[in-house]
Amino acid sequence: MVALEQISKIYPTKTGALKALDDINLQVKTGEFLVVRGHSGSGKTTLLLSIGGMLRPSKGRVVIDGRDIYAMSEAERARFRAEHVGFVFQMFHLVPYLSVIDNVLLPTGAGVKRARPEEARELLERLRLLDRETHKPSELSAGEKQRAAIARALLNRPKLILADEPTGNLDPDNAAEAMGYLVDFHREGGTVIVVTHGTIADAHAGRIIHLSQGRIMNS
Repeated sequence: MVALEQISKIYPTKTGALKALDDINLQVKTGEFLVVRGHSGSGKTTLLLSIGGMLRPSKGRVVIDGRDIYAMSEAERARFRAEHVGFVFQMFHLVPYLSVIDNVLLPTGAGVKRARPEEARELLERLRLLDRETHKPSELSAGEKQRAAIARALLNRPKLILADEPTGNLDPDNAAEAMGYLVDFHREGGTVIVVTHGTIADAHAGRIIHLSQGRIMNS
């Protein structure tokens, strides 16, 4: 499903080049639940954004479902990302002035697919948010915000979900619930990559790898 070939990412800084990723080689099978663990600054988020087509590596290839995503144009990559990849972030990234249902429907924009409010409402019902569909994010609890973000990630029925510290801002009960939805997606055949410094996803992982200073330490 995912193949990283000698991926490096270098950021210029005032004190010189900072290598966030250092020659990463990684393969993730279709239907795998992979946990990438590392401390703050280890390169986890850079790795996830590179996989998701949101941050071009300085070197190397990212292949998803057989396609080199950085060989695509920006428009092609945006379309591919919207159709095949769902994102779940620690900070939720909901648009503050949109209702819950309009946030969920965001991946249907830009000509990717027609908006499907009925499918969005089915997801909201499944995630216990249907009574919140007209509310703005500021009116939601942290757990509700994350469930809305998960609904948005699931709307286009992606093959791959990338989750960056998806339970980092949640209490234990809401964290377990949010993780449960990712587990359900995985059980239905989806591929999941979770980057985290915690251990809540460990019980569900088929494999855990450790990232340190931009390098994979073991797999």
